[in-house]
Amino acid sequence: MRNDTIYIVGAGAIGKVLAVFLKLQQKEVVLIRGSVDDQPSEIQSLSVQMADASFDASVEVTTLANIEKLKGVVVLTNKSFGNEALTRALKPKLNGSPIVIMQNGLNVEQSFIDAGFTDIYRCVLFATSQPVSDHTLRFQPVTTSPIGVIKGSAQNLEHVVSEINSPNFPFKAEMDIQPLIWKKTISNSVFNSVCSLVDVDNGIFHRNEKALTIAKRIIKECVAIAKLSGVILKEEDVTENLIKISKASDGQQISTLVDIKNKRRTEIDTFNFAIASIAEKYNQESLAVETKLLGELTKLKSELNQQ
Repeated sequence: MRNDTIYIVGAGAIGKVLAVFLKLQQKEVVLIRGSVDDQPSEIQSLSVQMADASFDASVEVTTLANIEKLKGVVVLTNKSFGNEALTRALKPKLNGSPIVIMQNGLNVEQSFIDAGFTDIYRCVLFATSQPVSDHTLRFQPVTTSPIGVIKGSAQNLEHVVSEINSPNFPFKAEMDIQPLIWKKTISNSVFNSVCSLVDVDNGIFHRNEKALTIAKRIIKECVAIAKLSGVILKEEDVTENLIKISKASDGQQISTLVDIKNKRRTEIDTFNFAIASIAEKYNQESLAVETKLLGELTKLKSELNQQ
């Protein structure tokens, strides 16, 4: 089977970790900054810290302007609010290469579908990564992250998974990805709003019964909204998944809270607001009252912090 160059768009916490582990697998890896397009290429020495080991690799870091064609597998770990601009930038360079969208939230793939991309795969991340410094990351996988087909084939899905899989950051093919997308988006809606508003780490839900009770109320709303879209989930399964993530990332801060503290734009639109918009689409706004309110408060906190 062919070995592709892996282009990782988004030189953040997940992108850097993925680049390190793929380099250690002897893969050809290029890490592409998603937010700038006018800097020269450089080699960066990156370090990933896990609970029982540390991993180091030197990775090429560049921008899209320095690449004429992307011939390989393109993995998107950038912030999802940049997807429309990224779609326009990638289209003349993609060269038929598959894209793997490694972002959380609902409908983050829509701009690529609308632009006519033919090989689109969606990953549901079950891992946490947090920067310790510009070149050092603290990483914790929760479980194997599934990848499924949005547009493409099962054969190409298997190839994509084989190209980016590694022992410390594992992936697997998933034939029915939509329920997993919803389950993770619901969990993210809880973590990214509650943790950000209370200014607390991800472990709060397995440590504090009051926090878990609030989470269960949000989960109840979101499961009912998922059903409107034809996705059937059990509240207890989503709650179990949330607690599992909470335990695995105890002590770590959710990305939205980190973004708020660093005065950056958050991705709350693809979590709470995206779920609420589904309820509105079916004229069932009452199903999303608390989910939307937490999203509005989180967005307000972000905006106030940027003033």
